[in-house]
Amino acid sequence: MKIASSLKSLKKRDLDSKLVRRRGKVYIINKKKPKFKARQG
Repeated sequence: MKIASSLKSLKKRDLDSKLVRRRGKVYIINKKKPKFKARQG
């Protein structure tokens, strides 16, 4: 999982990426390609 200050570019890498807020943190999750997981903050 990558930890990034800005997730916008990571979201654009793949169409299946979804942006999710959990417990005050912002995550990118991708069911089809789990290597694109990312977290902000």
